[in-house]
Amino acid sequence: MKPTMTQRKLITFDWAMKRLLRSKANFEILEGFLSELLNEDMVILEVLESESNKESAADKFNRVDLKVKNKAGEIIIVEVQYEREFDYLQRMLYGVSRALTEHQKEGEPYSDLVKVISVNILYFDLGHGSDYIYRGTTTFTGIHHNDTLQLSGKQQKLYGKEQIHHLFPEYYLIRINNFNDIAATPLDEWIYFLKNEEIKDDFKAKGLQKAKKAFSILRLPEKDRLAFVRYQDDLRYQASLIESNYGLGLLEGREEGRAEGKEEGKEEVALEMIGDGESNDKIRKYTGLTDAMIDELRNER
Repeated sequence: MKPTMTQRKLITFDWAMKRLLRSKANFEILEGFLSELLNEDMVILEVLESESNKESAADKFNRVDLKVKNKAGEIIIVEVQYEREFDYLQRMLYGVSRALTEHQKEGEPYSDLVKVISVNILYFDLGHGSDYIYRGTTTFTGIHHNDTLQLSGKQQKLYGKEQIHHLFPEYYLIRINNFNDIAATPLDEWIYFLKNEEIKDDFKAKGLQKAKKAFSILRLPEKDRLAFVRYQDDLRYQASLIESNYGLGLLEGREEGRAEGKEEGKEEVALEMIGDGESNDKIRKYTGLTDAMIDELRNER
């Protein structure tokens, strides 16, 4: 069970990415997390901004991401997702592709394409699997000899890479719900924090003890404390919308009742959001209704 605001001692990692981890003074925290995850010493040079970096939860619904450039010139995208998205894998691909094109200057050769690493912290069950951390890379395997294609010596010198998969995007999926709360490694200590929003005194993972101080709610300026409370309220509101969206249909015993209930639930959610002054884009995101259906509901009010 997640701690309530009265019990909570630390802010959540997603909100920290929005406010605290963008400051150079706190790069050490994100460097620690990425160093433990990627199993290499990570040095962050700068935070990169794009259209996907928004200020409030309402701007990006329930998704928060951070895009940084490390000392090796690689781009790392860190994203947190709370609510279920069946097409999340495709969205990961889109995010990486967008990062590649955003940072490729016109006229540059393909060899100058940056390496992109996509780190995804998921609080819902994506796909089927028993592990809580999955890594995805690109390799080429021979159809006849089952060998793995390698870079030539000249290519290794030209690109400064040893393996083909070092040239391609890399993906990490952290499935928080699958973690068993046993922190057996420094990386597990980070996962424990991401799941329980608690950092124990004996945790020794890179960046964690600094995070414990920086993420303390009591240490936040009043303005930031109030902003964090509003952000948590936004998340609860969005979760309620999703639950309402699907809940009515699930209460019906028959398949027809489920379908009918789901449609009624969508309309009720849409009406509630219309009453709150939400845009068609946001209503469409949470209900799946078309603009014509939303406009018809507006007219009926």
